[in-house]
Amino acid sequence: MVKTLLKSVKQYKKVSILTPLVMIGEAVMEIVIPFLMKFLIDEIYVMERSGEFSMYIVWYGLAMLACAAFALFCGIMGGRLASKASAGFAANLRYDMYDNIQTYSFANIDNFSTASLITRITTDVSNVQLAFQMCIRMLVRAPILFIMATIMSFVISPTIGGIFIAAALVLGIIVAAIMVKVAKPFRIMFKKYDNLNRVVQEDLTAIRVVKSYVREEHEMDKMRSATQEVYNYSVKAEKLLNYLTPVVQCVIYVAMILLLLVGGNMLIGESSVVEGNLVFGGLSTGDLTSLLQYMTQILTAVMLVAMCLQYISLSKGSMDRIAEVLEEKTTLPKTSTPVFEVKDGSIDFDGVFMSYRQKSDVNVLSNIDLHIKPGETLGIIGATGSGKSSLVSLIPRLYDVSAGCVKVGGVDVKQYDLDTLRSKVAMVLQKNVLFSGSISENLRWGDENATQEEIEEACRQACADEFIKQLPGGYDYDLGQGGVNVSGGQKQRLCIARALLRKPKIIIFDDSTSAVDTKTDAMIRQSLRTHAPEVTKIIIAQRVNSVEDADRIVVLDQGRIAGIGTHEELLAGNDIYREVYLSQMKGKADEEDGGEEDGTRN
Repeated sequence: MVKTLLKSVKQYKKVSILTPLVMIGEAVMEIVIPFLMKFLIDEIYVMERSGEFSMYIVWYGLAMLACAAFALFCGIMGGRLASKASAGFAANLRYDMYDNIQTYSFANIDNFSTASLITRITTDVSNVQLAFQMCIRMLVRAPILFIMATIMSFVISPTIGGIFIAAALVLGIIVAAIMVKVAKPFRIMFKKYDNLNRVVQEDLTAIRVVKSYVREEHEMDKMRSATQEVYNYSVKAEKLLNYLTPVVQCVIYVAMILLLLVGGNMLIGESSVVEGNLVFGGLSTGDLTSLLQYMTQILTAVMLVAMCLQYISLSKGSMDRIAEVLEEKTTLPKTSTPVFEVKDGSIDFDGVFMSYRQKSDVNVLSNIDLHIKPGETLGIIGATGSGKSSLVSLIPRLYDVSAGCVKVGGVDVKQYDLDTLRSKVAMVLQKNVLFSGSISENLRWGDENATQEEIEEACRQACADEFIKQLPGGYDYDLGQGGVNVSGGQKQRLCIARALLRKPKIIIFDDSTSAVDTKTDAMIRQSLRTHAPEVTKIIIAQRVNSVEDADRIVVLDQGRIAGIGTHEELLAGNDIYREVYLSQMKGKADEEDGGEEDGTRN
């Protein structure tokens, strides 16, 4: 997992390596300063007793000043380098995650919720960024400080050095126990963040529905519940972490008392002069002062390690979740010798079975044998859940078959370069998606190099040109976020025009004229027959009149083909198709009768 994440350091590898080196320099200077202070204090003490000025005082003072300046420089540089490295690492992580998501098949995307992916790219990456910064900065500096301060303490006094080690061990055990306890609440908290983002996403996406049904209070209750769950686990984790500071302070105070007791007894013991320095009971005044500094450094180092472990514990769940996205492999593997040309719009389904999840016993499609000629218009009709959308999603290889084979232009779709295949298969979905920007910018998703004449021709074929000309600015009209400035039927016609601009060999209409009136629907189908006779057209519809003039109609029932034929053939020989047709004709007749009665009363 860590190896997967570190691949995203990339161009920030140099600063990521420089940061710990600089921090080592700062730690060394912090160790040297108390050692120099020991000699300075001892020299001052001797000078007071002898009355003679010593130049060593000046040299020790200057040396301490130089060490402090170098430590300050290293600290500043360490902060700057760590910030650059961590921010760059986070930027690369987000890009790498997003890049890998673009390779996902629909089956891969089904493994993650949209809200979960948003949380992973935003909140989880921020947590990992902070942990990375702490690791390359503090987690290097603190152990060096601890080891070197401990060595210096033992050099000065093995007895007092042992006290420091004992205090550090007690503190380390307590901190480790707290970190283990706090890991689980943090993991659960991030899962609750997914739910929180899901509630926000659904509410903002469907805000018109929420307001239409006056469900604001209901959505607020959902938000309140999701927020409370995040709060509960956050508080649970923070309560455990709150024990950290008082425990650290308690251990530091106990160690300081022991140092003063032991060091004081050694200090007031029998005195002697050793190499010109006045020493009490084997411990000089400078030694005691240095030991106080080293004790603070040792326990501070333990506290810094604890803080780093806290952030690492906080981000452990985030690391796992990010690694899941990065390590997810597409279920659509590339072939070693891809085909880069789609010969024609013929489509062949040979014994196709399909399930949404690998190794699943539940098939969405079963034993599909269907052969579509280039330029043919094929209608597909069936009840909700019969597998209509699943069937056509196999053509541009949004999903792969579980068994059997799908061919386009006589070639197995698995053999095509994906971009090549999908550039020749245009899909117009029932749920029409437009983006912020002008009409022209949205239409150029079909062909970014399309001329204005080509755009206008595609709009005429999609019966969109008429309403576009009536808009302020025409093709430069701003659609707003998600195309909020146009109606549902207008969105559908723009999406059809966008698909036509691709000049595909196959175009799939997945119930994409459901929001337009029957007259416009008929005009669009007639235009396609006239202007794109060589393009294979597949029309999924709920309305029989949208497919009745197709060359052939496929009736799907529970993932199986229940009938194939023309409108007349199916009406005569297929019970499912006849039932759908009669129910729609009856509904239409009832509407007409109601309209006549209303007209009589008027």
